[in-house]
Amino acid sequence: MYHLKSLLTVVVGLFIASGSLFAQDATEIIRQMDEKMRGESLEAELTMTIVRPSWDRTISMKSWSRGTEYSLILITGPARDEGTAFLKRGNEIWNWVPSVGRTIKMPPSMMMQSWMGSDFTNDDLVRESSVVIDYEHELVGEETIEGYECYKIKMTPKPDAPVVWEQVDVWISKEEYIQLRSEFYDEYGELINVMKGMNVKEFDGRLIPSKMEMIPQDKEGHKTVMEYKSMEFNEGIPESFFSVQNMRRVN
Repeated sequence: MYHLKSLLTVVVGLFIASGSLFAQDATEIIRQMDEKMRGESLEAELTMTIVRPSWDRTISMKSWSRGTEYSLILITGPARDEGTAFLKRGNEIWNWVPSVGRTIKMPPSMMMQSWMGSDFTNDDLVRESSVVIDYEHELVGEETIEGYECYKIKMTPKPDAPVVWEQVDVWISKEEYIQLRSEFYDEYGELINVMKGMNVKEFDGRLIPSKMEMIPQDKEGHKTVMEYKSMEFNEGIPESFFSVQNMRRVN
């Protein structure tokens, strides 16, 4: 009887240890994916095309980021939006609107609202929340996406995390740690948005999807396409670059 109890203890212990290791692996995969897209710093040029059933509109922009704390986005076209900028420092976010000469501090309640009329939210662009810190991660399967063997990871928000999604499923390639698909679920378990990564290219020595599509599931004919033109990592952008004053004059 003693030997049976000892054996059960060992088996249960191994099961618990295996589960813990699985959780750690899922978090490490997410961390490596996030680090690959951010680097210590990132300077990028990109376009965003908002597609609707009867019209479409393209916005061009430059973006700079430093870790998870600092981010700046400058609209460079079309002419009517040129010079508009968004700045994140820590947990605070500002919007510079040159047409009215005003700097507006954005409240947290606006983070999940549409960014410039697109299917991305303010949070998607300036990333107040962190996929590494604000979520629990669980490895739930393996699938092939766009020809890449991928881990499928289920992310559920930690209590009090600044996110509204009840669940996000993410597919990350095993070798390159690139994000190729994400599914966003609301509190009722309904699939709201699907984000697809495609056209993998090399930017500054890193393989990254150059094109991302965000597709709302309840709006036929709606989607937003984001395409990277250039990405430069770890160029040593100083913290002082991310200031309200610089937001008004950066180009």
